[in-house]
Amino acid sequence: MLILQKIYSTLPKKVLYVLGKFYFMKTKLSVNINKVATIRNARGGNNPDILKVAKDCELFGADGITVHPRPDERHIRYADVPALKAIVRTEFNIEGYPSKEFLDLVLRVRPAQVTLVPDKPTQLTSDSGWDTVAEQEFLKDILTDIRNAGIRSSLFIDADVRMAEYAAKAGADRVELYTGPYAHNYAIDREKAVAPFYETAKFVKQSGLGLNAGHDLSLENLKYFTDVIPWVDEVSIGHALICDALYLGLEATIAAYQKCLIK
Repeated sequence: MLILQKIYSTLPKKVLYVLGKFYFMKTKLSVNINKVATIRNARGGNNPDILKVAKDCELFGADGITVHPRPDERHIRYADVPALKAIVRTEFNIEGYPSKEFLDLVLRVRPAQVTLVPDKPTQLTSDSGWDTVAEQEFLKDILTDIRNAGIRSSLFIDADVRMAEYAAKAGADRVELYTGPYAHNYAIDREKAVAPFYETAKFVKQSGLGLNAGHDLSLENLKYFTDVIPWVDEVSIGHALICDALYLGLEATIAAYQKCLIK
């Protein structure tokens, strides 16, 4: 990264302008560090140090850091969140179910983005999106509070045009497509697997919403997804990325994921 900074410092302003336009059009990679916190919590203490890991992810090229504090604090703890906000220099994204405790936390910390998920407290991981039709009034009030705090909001939804339509009506700034079904069916028929995501993403783009995606995206399936849907603003990846880092190292892994996002 330091070498790149030196190179950029020698480039003419016109070239930097073009590169800047390309960067902001590129799908950004937010690294979810929950699994790192899981390892830390397994033994107590502070090894690995999630603050250092977050800083290193940014140093190695991540465009953002994502955390998902859950009520049982089995990975990211509520106390971790303000500490991370203080040191993260890229976009900080906090995911979670909008309980009173969660909303109190995010409205106090004020990250760049809050991603609301419909997880029950006992859920192992997110496995479905919001029913934005049935939960319309509930979500409207919460999204208003988030907007008034100057925080960008995103709703976790299934690949369903109607769910995207009602996310917009509720006042969300973005939606995050739950890509679990895409990842599951990718090896069987990737064209069929991506089809409902493309249709939903096309509607999202036309409606003026921002578009995120996440869950089970990996080095195997990420490039195809963003080649088909190049207007994805951000992907949030944790489990697969940390697993890959066990073999490749964190720096090489982040570089490999960023390579998937280059068009």
